[in-house]
Amino acid sequence: MQVPDQPVLRDIVLVGGGHSHVGVLRRFGMHPLPGVRLTVICHDTHTPYSGMLPGYIAGHYSYDEVHIDLSRLARFAGARLFRDEALGLDRDAGKVLCRNRPPVPYDLLSINIGSTPQMSSVAGAAEHAVPVKPINGFNHRWQLLLERVRSHAGPTRIAVVGGGAGGVELTLAMRYRLRKELREAGRNPDELSFHLLTSDPVVLPTHNASVRRSFERVLAERGVAVHCNAEVVQVSARSLRTAAGEMLEADEVVWVTSAGGAPWLCATGLALDADGFIQVSDTLQTLTDPKVFAAGDIASMVNHPREKAGVFAVRQGPPLAENLRRCVESRTLVRYRPQTSWLALISTGDKYAVASRGALGFQGAWVWRWKDWIDRRFMRKFSRFPAMETAPALTAPSSIRLDEEEAAQAISAVAMRCGGCGAKVGATVLARALGALHPVERDDVLIGLHAPDDAAVVRVPPGKAMVHTVDFFRAFIDDPYIFGKVAANHALGDIFAMGAEAQSATAIVTIPAGLETKQEDLLFQMMSGAIEVLNEANCALVGGHTGEGKELALGFAVNGLVDEDLAPLTRKSGMRPGEVLILTKPIGTGTLFAAHALLQARGRWIDAALVSMCQSNRLGAQCLREHGASACTDLTGFGLLGHLLEMTRPSGVDAELDLAALPILEGAEQTSAAGILSSLQPANVRLRRALRKPQEALKHPRYALIFDPQTAGGLLASIPAARVESCLAALHALGYGQAAAIGRVLAQGEALEPIVLKLGS
Repeated sequence: MQVPDQPVLRDIVLVGGGHSHVGVLRRFGMHPLPGVRLTVICHDTHTPYSGMLPGYIAGHYSYDEVHIDLSRLARFAGARLFRDEALGLDRDAGKVLCRNRPPVPYDLLSINIGSTPQMSSVAGAAEHAVPVKPINGFNHRWQLLLERVRSHAGPTRIAVVGGGAGGVELTLAMRYRLRKELREAGRNPDELSFHLLTSDPVVLPTHNASVRRSFERVLAERGVAVHCNAEVVQVSARSLRTAAGEMLEADEVVWVTSAGGAPWLCATGLALDADGFIQVSDTLQTLTDPKVFAAGDIASMVNHPREKAGVFAVRQGPPLAENLRRCVESRTLVRYRPQTSWLALISTGDKYAVASRGALGFQGAWVWRWKDWIDRRFMRKFSRFPAMETAPALTAPSSIRLDEEEAAQAISAVAMRCGGCGAKVGATVLARALGALHPVERDDVLIGLHAPDDAAVVRVPPGKAMVHTVDFFRAFIDDPYIFGKVAANHALGDIFAMGAEAQSATAIVTIPAGLETKQEDLLFQMMSGAIEVLNEANCALVGGHTGEGKELALGFAVNGLVDEDLAPLTRKSGMRPGEVLILTKPIGTGTLFAAHALLQARGRWIDAALVSMCQSNRLGAQCLREHGASACTDLTGFGLLGHLLEMTRPSGVDAELDLAALPILEGAEQTSAAGILSSLQPANVRLRRALRKPQEALKHPRYALIFDPQTAGGLLASIPAARVESCLAALHALGYGQAAAIGRVLAQGEALEPIVLKLGS
């Protein structure tokens, strides 16, 4: 695992989370290379294993059993996971162009994005067919198809286009699952009919005759109508047409053929084959650019053409990892030669499988159990991590080849660093990183970020008073862009909670020592995320201070404006008995990110938490004020109970919290119950003396979460009871989907302690 305080000398960027790349991550996690940082760019946190996908469709496996959690795997490997989609390359600048974030620089790049359905050549296919590839997006489409079949009244005709192993296996898996669904719903499973269409003269054309005969028999026994020599040329909402003119009625069409390379690859200048796949040599380097590698379905080995099969992607993982390592170290690369025949275990939907290798073929329930054992053993490699080596401290430039200037910077980065102003980030780095930022322009900012002066100058408009706040904390995630967004949202929360308008912000930044190019990109990525949030709030970034430190950290001093008579202010001290407590966002960030650090959190839990943390409180605060909020605060480090006490004490009231009503982030109850808590939790727990609780509350799964420290948490407010329903409806419409009424304000003295806990509404 990457040692946090050693400088990054080279960046290896992995585009896609396919079978080859998960192997690379695991190998780098087990044997880290000092000075090398891995970054994964992938739209999905959970990447499916294609070998178990038919079993999942058939209902034999759960979602988690067939998906590799990239978030946990990347954490194990010491890699950064950027949740985004690559849209292109700037190979001259060495950058990956992304859909929703700044370009990501690389020293070496590997692409493992699978194949993309090529449906544009068939009229109507893109609009009316469900593509299986890329398989990391198929689950969502499968769930929609499953629901449509469940709700479809009367007979349902399903057509699968593609007669290879994938199409046959998927047809049988869907048939098994959907018939079971209809039986459980009390419907006749014979309402379903299946058609399998292939442009080839036989199904499974790349397999031997005995295997083909086995599946022809199974398909016939299960009533699947097989259409050979049936090239589909048109798809409509209720039918499809073949090149021979045959019309076939179909309520659902699943597309398991004609996959090719992603369209954006055409503009990269990389050599592609006729289907748009990246041409690579035996070292898995692209023919065009030795700094760019490719593996899996997206790669086309010019010296060893093979059909697209998951076995090759899996087996390319080790040589790809080795060659990326060797390339960084300027060593001779190894050559990979794929096998000419391989074992395929093809299931029939009902825990029965057929084995196919060259001229061999055998079958049985035992073959499915064998396949199940192989698949589960493979998946355990990515969920049960072995002991890791610790990367040796980088005391001098390693075997990584550096130019003279880089070598000097690397030596400086690991040497004793200065304090005071000697710890500032260099002016050149700052100028390049900040020069690309475009803060919002405001008329009341007279001297701002890009002026050379020592301080910013802002005007306080007539009739306005200024509101000040400051927040600062260390990075808790590995994506600097997202961290910048969270940090800016966190800092703005105090301004919005009080009913003020954000005006200007100054940044306080700490970044690790290292090569200037790496520092520059880190600063640019982080501040790009922050600028997006600040600009959306019409808050001008006017300056700041950037220094070096062991860990990445970011904070902001924010100025806000409010009417001089303070009329719109919603302070903590305004609560009134009889009002209802509203919380706009779910809680649980403290325990979730503590679990993330220990590889104990699922990636989707962390994704959902980050989405919540990146959601601004600005609109929520406006909504609460419009519904008569008398007091408001944003939830941060002191947790729900701590911040509630900050409101009840100056208001001279007590309060009642309903534990069952608390909105909770997915996974937080599980990690909290496992005893995985934030380091600030013990300090917050000291406030329990303010609670009156039934004994059973101590065992409630949400009890510990009222002490959980929050980052960029929601707003806690008290509003008149008569306006609760309309307020919650408005909050939900604004995107605060888990906003909830969580308790009520009591007159002081109604309870023996200031806060009463209820176990349910």
